Amino acid sequence: MVRAYILMTLEPGKAMDVVKRLRGEAGVLQVDAITGEYDAVAQIQADDVKGVGALVVDRIQSFSGVSRTLTCLAVE
Repeated sequence: MVRAYILMTLEPGKAMDVVKRLRGEAGVLQVDAITGEYDAVAQIQADDVKGVGALVVDRIQSFSGVSRTLTCLAVE
């Protein structure tokens, strides 16, 4: 299994809505609204790197309110 952290920039006023919707997605282990440069962070898991990419591109980036993502693969 491959884990990754997805840092998200969200549209103003959309953080809590996006966080709640992401919590119900398959492969999403944890989601938090955060302070700082990014608005939310999700920990995700997939069978391989290709699966991580599919989860990010096909689902997370397609959510209304998500402006930008940064994917950080866990290495250990």
